[in-house]
Amino acid sequence: MTKVTIGVDLGDQYSQLYVVDAAGTCVETGRVRTTRAGLERWFAGQAPARVVLEAGTHSPWASRALQALGHEVLVANPRKLRGLYENDSKDDRVDAEYLARVGRLDPALLKPITHRGAAAQADLAVLHARDALVRTRTQLISHTRGVVKALGGRLPRCSAEAFARRASGDVPAELQPALAPVLAQVQQGTAAIRAFDRELERRCAEQYPATARLRQVSGVGPVTALAYVLVLEDPRRFARSRAVGAYLGLRPRRSQSGERDPQLGITKGGNPFRRRLLVQGAQYILGPRGPDCDLRRHGERIAARGGKNAKKRAVIAVARKLAVLLHRLWISGAVYEPLRHSTALAQAS
Repeated sequence: MTKVTIGVDLGDQYSQLYVVDAAGTCVETGRVRTTRAGLERWFAGQAPARVVLEAGTHSPWASRALQALGHEVLVANPRKLRGLYENDSKDDRVDAEYLARVGRLDPALLKPITHRGAAAQADLAVLHARDALVRTRTQLISHTRGVVKALGGRLPRCSAEAFARRASGDVPAELQPALAPVLAQVQQGTAAIRAFDRELERRCAEQYPATARLRQVSGVGPVTALAYVLVLEDPRRFARSRAVGAYLGLRPRRSQSGERDPQLGITKGGNPFRRRLLVQGAQYILGPRGPDCDLRRHGERIAARGGKNAKKRAVIAVARKLAVLLHRLWISGAVYEPLRHSTALAQAS
């Protein structure tokens, strides 16, 4: 049994430490520089201990560094630490003490999370960089259209990839000094996004062949498939595929008390980037270009019930089903059958 528990409140410059023994007595406090060298200098001389961190910007690399030194590391889920944020006397030392004492008594209360490996984190950074470029390009395009519309003009409808080429000839002369540099940035962003797409295709083929199983589903391209594989990293972490939907924040929240059990929105826990991609995939499946499949029929049944936000509920339900389906395809390696469930029901009847 670990005799010492160390709570570490990771700050951007310095991290606060709070050390308690098996009886819960504080034996040491202090702070260290939030650098790899600073942590190694303090923790390398310590006997193996339980170290409790809170998930944040520095927790991925810090948890790996402390594990390499032989310590048991727990990374607390910040969504489960409301007592930490609602403390009337909140400071770094109090936060570190809270982490240490909860980690000593019952680590399960921390709902500890597992950070992905350094290689997966670096690959995921490529996806995030592409996403930042796409969102920036969208903002620049919206800005250009808005400026032209304010002067009574209107730019042609076209894809984001073709916008810079198509719109350059329709920008009024008086707006050229303001918008020509913006269009140049849009064109450069499009070229950079295409380069990212080629790199992602290469990584899918060479480093993550499992993405090919996921891309059997219409609406799941290289970005969605690779993000899914990188976020989950190890599919066998989940005993049941249905747990993936909850892990990605697509499970409805619940606030049941007595006879009251209201219908609430989703938890929005987990990785927001991964969840957004699944929702986009669900929107494609339910859209005019989506193929006939079990996922589409499931969403249409929910939308047909009517009521407030029926279409939104259908999209979320399909996104949750899509997350479960992708996990099953990944684990089993099976060939995707779009109408498997519907065919089975028809044969049974």
